[in-house]
Amino acid sequence: MGEPAKVYYDGCPGCAMDRRKESREGVPYKELLFVGTTTFASALPITSLFPFLYFMIRDLHVAQREEDIGFYAGFLGASYMIGRGLASVFWGIIADRIGRKPVIAFSVFSVIVFNTLFGLSVKYWMAIATRFLLGALNGFLAPVKAYSIEVCRPEQQALGISIVSTAWGMGVIIGPAIGGYLAQPVKQYPHLFHEKSVFGRFPYLLPCLFISFFATLVFISCAWLPETLHKHKGLERTVEMVEGPTAQESTEPPKKSLLKNWPLMSSIITYCVFSLHDTAYVEIFSLWTVSNRKYGGLSFSSKDVGQVLTVAGASLLVYQLFAYRWVDKTFGPIQSTRISSALSIPIIAAYPFMTHLSGIRLGVPLYIAAMLKSVFAITRVTGTSLLQNNAVPQEQRGAANGIATTAMSLSKAFAPAGAGIIFSWAQKHQHAAFFPGDQMVFLLLNLTELIGLILSFKPFLAVPQQYK
Repeated sequence: MGEPAKVYYDGCPGCAMDRRKESREGVPYKELLFVGTTTFASALPITSLFPFLYFMIRDLHVAQREEDIGFYAGFLGASYMIGRGLASVFWGIIADRIGRKPVIAFSVFSVIVFNTLFGLSVKYWMAIATRFLLGALNGFLAPVKAYSIEVCRPEQQALGISIVSTAWGMGVIIGPAIGGYLAQPVKQYPHLFHEKSVFGRFPYLLPCLFISFFATLVFISCAWLPETLHKHKGLERTVEMVEGPTAQESTEPPKKSLLKNWPLMSSIITYCVFSLHDTAYVEIFSLWTVSNRKYGGLSFSSKDVGQVLTVAGASLLVYQLFAYRWVDKTFGPIQSTRISSALSIPIIAAYPFMTHLSGIRLGVPLYIAAMLKSVFAITRVTGTSLLQNNAVPQEQRGAANGIATTAMSLSKAFAPAGAGIIFSWAQKHQHAAFFPGDQMVFLLLNLTELIGLILSFKPFLAVPQQYK
């Protein structure tokens, strides 16, 4: 018997995308370029404030003592994630109903508006409010993960998700570099910026404007973004375009409850633990490097931190281009997640001992550690994201990613607040006899990493059928 004919519907963007995938065996470079650039633009503002967060809190005069700056910095860092956590399921459901493209475009537009307003903040409450709204109206992550799967043939899905993970990782690493280089321009570049200029009055506006300008270019490019969601008039649900058990849509019953889907939920929980660790790491790393050596830090300037994070971001691009596909093909998403998590632990443990170094003896191990930590983090995120997206059919993929983003955002909201409080406590206990403050901070980071590693094994982690 011959294979049954595939049914396509005229005017359906999902059917048009399926036709395109069927006729093209190569990598969808155009679509993945859109995925990469929009993801990068959406991720930039998340961590761009970390290099100047310490100085911004000081300039807002909300902390009474220097040791209290970390406390207020933590809540400001958490406000974005709280906003995103409250709205992500909503945006995922919207993306399943009206399409991926409009939600992606609106999210990039929200970056333009509220990231600029954050740079204009002159009060602590204004900074908190603009960051909260930036997170709540940026429903980007749920639809773009679904989109990156849906523009790729099955054998290319790891590449699609890795583009999201890598671009996101580069954004959250290059973001601090932009903040470090462009914050306080009057102080850093007095020959270019006058203290009576707008950047003298708003010393943290320039990095925000730079990111908003890039987001504007990306927003314009969204006009050429093809839709992938199936829209069949007169049908209650999407008609599957690909027959047989090889399609990822057929791996689970179409209407299975997401909360009862243990392969999905177990991967989301593991993903959240790793996300909590990664967010706490970024904030602690930035605060630790700029804090005074008497508090166990490195006494770096914001520009110094920016340089380290820029190199770490560049290493992600090299890794993505030359190494990740081999890693995924050799180890698969599960084993690569476990290996990356295990290798991150000794790197974190080495940080507090770097305070005894200086010059090139400090620079070389610090740069290498930052690059490796970034590569391992991206590998973990990509592996768990692949598991999540292949545990559900297409019509539930936006909502599933919305649940994942909400859970991840809440964990990331706790991370900077908790990291700020712990870091503030550590600076007051730097001379403790047992585990001085800076060592205790990195020990807690490693304990979180260890929990994530344990959760990546059976019996906790259940995997979709195609990975068994």
